[in-house]
Amino acid sequence: MPLHLIKLCVGCDSVRDLEDWIKQRLKAKRKAGEKAEHIHRTRMVPKRAAELTDGGSLYWVIRGEVMCRQRIRDVRPFRDKDGIGRCGLVLDPKVILVEPRPYRAFQGWRYLAAKDAPRDLDKAVKGAAAMPETLRRELRELGLM
Repeated sequence: MPLHLIKLCVGCDSVRDLEDWIKQRLKAKRKAGEKAEHIHRTRMVPKRAAELTDGGSLYWVIRGEVMCRQRIRDVRPFRDKDGIGRCGLVLDPKVILVEPRPYRAFQGWRYLAAKDAPRDLDKAVKGAAAMPETLRRELRELGLM
């Protein structure tokens, strides 16, 4: 059974912001002649990396709700220019919407068991992924979704 991570998406106000940021980063890497991989850097290296790369995803918390996920392709520990150990999480650039769920702020990342992970949005509410994010939020606030 895969293991997941959950993390705050700092600086993004919407899933669209995250998707746009990913596209910009990949475009800049291509332009610089680098391999076009989406790598999220974090301070701590997950000790359970093998479980994460066996079908795990990084779930993003945006504006206080778990909103989407990206598949974890690889976990690459490295040392920064100051010799401090860091980690690069290689993520699939495709962002998958999930059933929104409130989540309190925290620092860093946390493990998320598969049984506790939100379902993909299209599996939870048919056709909801095609709706604009603001409409989905309003419907949830009204208790209609």
